[in-house]
Amino acid sequence: MHVQIVLFDGFDPLDVVAPFEVLHAGRTATGGAVSVEMVSAEGPREVTGGTGGLTLRATAALDPGRPGWVLVPGASGRIGEPGEEAGEDTVPVLLGRALTTPLPELMRAAMAHPEVMVATVCGGSALLAMAGLLEGRPATTHHLGMDLLDATGARAVDARVVDDGDLVSGAGVTSGLDLGLHLLDREIGPRVAHAVEELFAHERRGIVWRARGPEPVAF
Repeated sequence: MHVQIVLFDGFDPLDVVAPFEVLHAGRTATGGAVSVEMVSAEGPREVTGGTGGLTLRATAALDPGRPGWVLVPGASGRIGEPGEEAGEDTVPVLLGRALTTPLPELMRAAMAHPEVMVATVCGGSALLAMAGLLEGRPATTHHLGMDLLDATGARAVDARVVDDGDLVSGAGVTSGLDLGLHLLDREIGPRVAHAVEELFAHERRGIVWRARGPEPVAF
């Protein structure tokens, strides 16, 4: 199981670091069956995150044809008030800048590849939706971005983690822990996921939403 975590200018550090640590622990727990790297659309480079300016290094270019997972984080910045002109440090502007890079086309290629699956944390799903890549797909994001997700063609689902087969999305920033654990559970098995969960002293929240079973009757 190989995971490429995408860095772009303005990324949210916790969206990246939380799943990275979970998956890296999964590597240890499996004796190397899990591998994870940080990549960017432009190739190896220093990439500066949003609020706080944490810089991480992408060690390779995003390879949309490499079997495994591609994980897209959201951006870190101000949300902005309704009617306020979007500033340079706001999340929509930071996500919009990412759309001007080669990232959207690389993600389009990744999502078209039968052996590549995509995961998102927080605003990562909004970024893909803004690029026109989630039309009609169930996904989740930060609670402040649910309207944006709906408006850009995705089907917003209010859940901690949404599993739609080759697309798995996590909600708010700390959901990166839950998403990473879900990927380990799904791809490797519950015993490894449970061991990592115990190591991190973290208890997964909520039910992973899937389009299975009967539709619930309205309460």
